[in-house]
Amino acid sequence: MNTVISLLVLSTLPLLVVPVATSVDSVKAAVEIVSGDPRIFSGESVRLKCSVSDARSTWDYLWFRGSEKLPQQGEHLLLWRAHVKQSGNYYCQGVRDSAVGDIYTSKSLPVEINVDGGWAILQVPPTLSLVGDTLVVTCRVRGTSQLREVILYKEGIEVMRQKGLNPHFTLTNVTVADQGMYSCRASWDIERRTRSVISVDTLLQVVEVLSEPVLEIVTVGDLIPANMMRLNCHHQYNAPAPKPPVHYYFFRNNMKLGMATSENHDLVKRTPGLYTCKIRVPVLGLVRWSRPKSFGQVTELQMTKPPVHPRDPWTRAPVISSPSDPSLPPASEPTAAVLPPHQSTATPTVIQTTEAGTPSSGPPSSQPAPRTVPSTAQSLNKTTLPETDDITEQSGDTPEDDGDMSGDMSGDMSGDEPKRFW
Repeated sequence: MNTVISLLVLSTLPLLVVPVATSVDSVKAAVEIVSGDPRIFSGESVRLKCSVSDARSTWDYLWFRGSEKLPQQGEHLLLWRAHVKQSGNYYCQGVRDSAVGDIYTSKSLPVEINVDGGWAILQVPPTLSLVGDTLVVTCRVRGTSQLREVILYKEGIEVMRQKGLNPHFTLTNVTVADQGMYSCRASWDIERRTRSVISVDTLLQVVEVLSEPVLEIVTVGDLIPANMMRLNCHHQYNAPAPKPPVHYYFFRNNMKLGMATSENHDLVKRTPGLYTCKIRVPVLGLVRWSRPKSFGQVTELQMTKPPVHPRDPWTRAPVISSPSDPSLPPASEPTAAVLPPHQSTATPTVIQTTEAGTPSSGPPSSQPAPRTVPSTAQSLNKTTLPETDDITEQSGDTPEDDGDMSGDMSGDMSGDEPKRFW
């Protein structure tokens, strides 16, 4: 009898299990505008679409404006003859049934919809604009008025004015300095009177394709050995897809640690010094350096040691000529400037000696032969300059640096104009 009761209890346990809603972060939802614009006049319409990255399953859709859940359910959301109060950030989320309950995707990134009740709207590109792009902004006016004049403002200051019916402004070769709040004023004639309206401010965003990297030094972690630390090179890469590959370099006291890598991190020994990272996109000709970050107790020499380009020609000292006329007083001996032992300069100057009897390119042949620079200058040169054989230049890499990468990385590319492939 006890055995029968036990079997009955076990058979009813699955019926007592309550389904639990779970979230799947690996499956993401995304919102896009399929008709209309992100900034519209009241009375106009815009249609949004929600898509889920998992196409193998059948999903239902939930819609949100801010924190408010909307009653609409479906792949599309239509704002028909929208009102000003319907402005806001719109999200969507996928949901489907399963044996263990409802499964939800992560919420999508927001799409901002602005419903304007005024008479003028400045339409700007809905996505981030890149440095070097050519942008077109449009001053839209409600209705079908025949425009007489249109003015574009940035931060309240007029930047462009044009006559006639053309409401479009073209901004060529934009830079980060062009980012800001823009507005427009439109004027037209009606019934022998001139009407003028101005739009609200609209943000125009301009970003660099490759931002300045930020170096992070991590010493504690599950995958970091006791005598090691992790260098992370963080940056933003805003190139349109397909994005060309990025190469990463790490340095300690301006000396390269290892070869170029496609990963933005590296494990190195815990050694005091000044650390930097460099990111490079060979296809686009882009190079960016991080600011140095110190680890441990850094000596004065490590802090002031300047990066030297091994291939740069060193600055030659001025040639000192000896007069051939014995009646003239002899030239005074040059005095070598005594530099502090650790003085840092942007471009180190080296006194180049000239051996007697060697032709010099300095004075013309009609002038007397140059004298030899005193040996004190030679000893000063040997004392104050560090060895540069292993120091990596700041503007590029030697050909052997990228032996494990593509051939596009040979040579110094920081001076090239960025190549555009879009």
